Amino acid sequence: MDAVKQAAVPQTADRAVEKIVRTCLYEGYLLWPYRRSALKNTKRWTFGGVFPQSCAVGLGEPSRMQTQVLIEGPADSEVSVRVRFLHVVDRGVLRDGPDGAEPVDELTVDGERHVAWQEATEREVSVPVRLSAALGGPVTTAVDIPAGTDEEDLTDVSGRRVGALVRGWNALTGAVEVSAERVAEEVHRLTVRVENTTPCSVPGPGARHAREAAAAYAFVSTHTVLDTAPGRFVSLIDPPERLHTAAKSCENQGTWPVLVGEGDTEDGAHTVLSSPVTLYDFPAVAPESPGDLFDGTEIDQLLVLSVLSLTEEEQQEARACDPRAREILDRCAGLTPDELIALHGTIREFRPLEDV
Repeated sequence: MDAVKQAAVPQTADRAVEKIVRTCLYEGYLLWPYRRSALKNTKRWTFGGVFPQSCAVGLGEPSRMQTQVLIEGPADSEVSVRVRFLHVVDRGVLRDGPDGAEPVDELTVDGERHVAWQEATEREVSVPVRLSAALGGPVTTAVDIPAGTDEEDLTDVSGRRVGALVRGWNALTGAVEVSAERVAEEVHRLTVRVENTTPCSVPGPGARHAREAAAAYAFVSTHTVLDTAPGRFVSLIDPPERLHTAAKSCENQGTWPVLVGEGDTEDGAHTVLSSPVTLYDFPAVAPESPGDLFDGTEIDQLLVLSVLSLTEEEQQEARACDPRAREILDRCAGLTPDELIALHGTIREFRPLEDV
């Protein structure tokens, strides 16, 4: 979707980190049975929402997300802050007729259904900063994403246009603020605040579907990825004894920072993922996983078997509602017997019974 002007998402040097970040970013994006009509998919965008200040209170939603972590290392350490979130995109369907194009709820072209619904595209705001600069006061970077539209022609087998998919997204504004304070010799507390200042109408008392409407102006599934060198981040889950008090005083709002990355140790890491999904330090996606299924709390094998059991009509609806649902169906259908067997279970390690 080039016209959406997506931010260029840099590829982290650690592919395992990128994999777990994307898994968390899309957690709950679309749930089995991956159909628009499924009750569980009528309430979407439930994780990590940062809503506009003007309507957040009335909706009972936050307008700010805050990450606080400890960095152990010199004040000249470089810190890379990347705030990633999903931007809701409304997808409409047009049908060409004698009087021009008209909006419809769905359109079937040569046996393939297309329905009006919502998608999402990734956004990223990057803030490179030296720790010493953040000690001198907040370093602020604006979030400024313009509104836009994109039209995709729908043509039949003869190449004649019979309709179109029209995607539209609202402008988003806000700020990412990075600050730091010294808490001990070569130990600093780093704070990252994400705020949404997008103009949005205040919902009336008891207004139905107000949250769903406001989600189009929200930073959805907001995540923060922090990298530093030569310093290292300290675990907030299991900090060293000398930093236990400092770690306990870190205040995280709407997010849960954990150490990530291969080659790092429990003493610290060069990368932190601050996610609305609660994780332990050094989380990882199982190598047997066939790809995104958008439901990390479910067993992949059960989800794959459930996908394969969908009726032809159910699969057609899933394909029509979202391109990512179509990818899931194709991926599951293409799994080999050996790949399906690998999902059944794996022993990662053996430990003495007394250590369990």
